[in-house]
Amino acid sequence: MDTLAQLKSELETEYQTTKKFIDLFPEEKNEYAPHEKSMKMMPLATHLVEVFEWPNTILATSELDFAKGAYQPAKLSTKEELLEKLEDNFQAGKQALEKAKEDDLNPSWTIKNDGHELASWSKYAAIRHGLNQITHHRAQLGVYYRLNDIPLPGSYGPSADNPNF
Repeated sequence: MDTLAQLKSELETEYQTTKKFIDLFPEEKNEYAPHEKSMKMMPLATHLVEVFEWPNTILATSELDFAKGAYQPAKLSTKEELLEKLEDNFQAGKQALEKAKEDDLNPSWTIKNDGHELASWSKYAAIRHGLNQITHHRAQLGVYYRLNDIPLPGSYGPSADNPNF
């Protein structure tokens, strides 16, 4: 089994689907949130497009410590910026997977906050987790769109708004 080829294929599929969602992003709703505890729409979409870079970070490092690292979430404000960030991050994630060897997926990768371990996986499982995060956050964005009467594109088949997929 060529695990890297499968991960690249899935990343490509998720990119194509996510791009359809970002193409519909309503800039006039950047600050919309369905609940006071929910992320606002632009930060949610920004996080979604940032996840596409994760294979690169995961394969190049052994951990990410939010309190000690250089990672800072991007601050985007337009659909164009979202689309550019999505493309850049997808290319970075894809290139990292293209350069990797199967054995590169075996070492551990850990998320920490100020030294406190939040989660630890093999690099393969961390990348899988990232792919799951893409699906999860895109579904959240879909709920935001539905609540704002924005027609949903199909994700893994037809949607009520796009029955012909």
